[in-house]
Amino acid sequence: MPPSPYRLPSRLLTASSSSFFRHSTPTSVPRSTATAAVMSFSSSPHSTPPPPATVIPEADPGKLSQVLTYHNQTKHAMHKYARGPHGLDWANQPNPFRRYPSAPLLPLGGEDSSSSPLYQSIFESLPSPPRSLSKSSISQLFYHSLALSAWKTIGSSTWSLRVNPSSGNLHPTEAYLIAPPIETLSDSAFVAHYAPKEHSLEVRASIPSDFFPRNLLPEGSFMVGISSIFWREAWKYGERAFRYCNHDVGHAIAAISIAAAELGWDVKLLDELGFEELERLMGLHPYQDFPIPDKPMKGRIPDIEFEHPDCVLLVFPGELCDSNVNYQELCAAAMRFDSLDWKGTPNSLSKEHVCWDVIYRTAEAVKKQSSLEEAGFSNIEPFQGSGVFSASSYKGFTVKEIVRKRRSAVDMDGVTEIDKNTFYQIMLHCLPSGSGSGGKQQRRQKKQSALPFRALSSWDAEVHAALFVHRVDGLPKGLYFLVRNEDHLDELKKATRPDFKWEKPEGCPDDLPLYELGRGDCQQISKALSCHQDIASDGCFSLGMVARFEPALRGKGAWMYPRLFWETGVLGQVLYLEAHAVGVSATGIGCFFDDPVHELLGLRGSRFQSLYHFTVGGPVLDKRIMSLPAYPGPDMDS
Repeated sequence: MPPSPYRLPSRLLTASSSSFFRHSTPTSVPRSTATAAVMSFSSSPHSTPPPPATVIPEADPGKLSQVLTYHNQTKHAMHKYARGPHGLDWANQPNPFRRYPSAPLLPLGGEDSSSSPLYQSIFESLPSPPRSLSKSSISQLFYHSLALSAWKTIGSSTWSLRVNPSSGNLHPTEAYLIAPPIETLSDSAFVAHYAPKEHSLEVRASIPSDFFPRNLLPEGSFMVGISSIFWREAWKYGERAFRYCNHDVGHAIAAISIAAAELGWDVKLLDELGFEELERLMGLHPYQDFPIPDKPMKGRIPDIEFEHPDCVLLVFPGELCDSNVNYQELCAAAMRFDSLDWKGTPNSLSKEHVCWDVIYRTAEAVKKQSSLEEAGFSNIEPFQGSGVFSASSYKGFTVKEIVRKRRSAVDMDGVTEIDKNTFYQIMLHCLPSGSGSGGKQQRRQKKQSALPFRALSSWDAEVHAALFVHRVDGLPKGLYFLVRNEDHLDELKKATRPDFKWEKPEGCPDDLPLYELGRGDCQQISKALSCHQDIASDGCFSLGMVARFEPALRGKGAWMYPRLFWETGVLGQVLYLEAHAVGVSATGIGCFFDDPVHELLGLRGSRFQSLYHFTVGGPVLDKRIMSLPAYPGPDMDS
């Protein structure tokens, strides 16, 4: 007979009589038998991990120290949540729409009537030929990535939803178009802010023809800048908001990448640009003089509404992937943007504010310097397709149908199942290097060369997924692990619990690095670890995204910290879209107990850290809430 499968120890799976929290759980954290279940193995050799080791490069000890301080300070623990507001100040809820009222407004028009490719097809190859650069194609790019997707109303409350997801639907992310002349939009090159409520461009500046050297960018290409307003998230989430803003940057990068792929365009993060070049390209430099206080403070602080420039993406025809960008000339041109005639003053978002000082000190620490020695657009990875393992899992939706109908589930039904082939198919599209299913050559996972991860090809994949499988027909319940960079496999095995199996599950595709760690019902564990939220246990599966944390920061610098969250956001967006494509739903979970997650896996120190949780399953729809079209929407400001 074959050996019996390893099962997760019962002390990890069932409630125990542990009195760990008998005297230490504050009233603000609900007690649960699941809490005791997670902590009942506290006598194990891996329990009570020591404080993360602070390994600081000699070049920037202060910056990395600030990042590590922030990360540890903003962890949720079972006896104490990270610092945030005590209740929500509804009178000062930030306006979700940034506007530049005096800037010229260019409407992008209605929805493009052109056909949309099947969702699963763009993971195999980009449509060819690519769409030409026009008002219509620019409109479609934003309409299918950052625009409003619907309005919701119940009673006297009305709120908007967007194509790109956001923590708490607060939408700290803003976008800017830096483009050459586009017929029927602008006779000159220009910078414009995207206004999602109006689906329009607010022209911030015209760019003289002598600013950009000829052939500086590939033919038919343009740039999209992404920035964050920390205050929008901090209003609700306090100090942890910086994490969530960077999740949302990742969601936006992936949303833009998918919408671009629909048009036959490719996307590349211009990561050699530094912070100064980013703020000038987006016209944000006049608003960066925010004085950081020494401690949290409340009052009228209008400067707190400034935008932090995160990144600039190059969008270009997919057939030009071997083109080059001269970064030295681009940086030189960007620094001259100070002299442009910038139009518009940003609107006010709130009357009063709360400043969580640690957010802004950390934002200062992660500013990246330009890398001018990286000449040329040389690190782009050739497009790698993702093989189709289970084509029947998809419901025949187009890209347009998936991105426009994506929603974040509020509750899961606790009943819906998916079959294991569907689960494997979803996991294949979560791989950074694509996959060779269907007879193609097997690929080793490391490089970020598959859609939409290829936008982040400046670094190799650093994020993995610890999976709690609840309702996958044909796959035993239990704890699994998706290794997204196979160079880390041996390191992960050594870092996690020594009694984990690390075996490929039955029927798993050969090129899917998915491993079974142990069997058992993990519903109560996953719920407890995700701040006691039922949604983590009531889906088909949930997961924690585990990043190779300290080595990435030590090897690259403090500026890598937000990029780890960007990678989790891109992965989260894939899970959102995959869930809808196979007929279920999903939602991101930003609230989880950091170190108990590490303890469950046996992780010690700060070599690996959990950065984002997610759940996929059958949604519960609230029939009391009525949906309204995105455009034209209600006549209101927020």
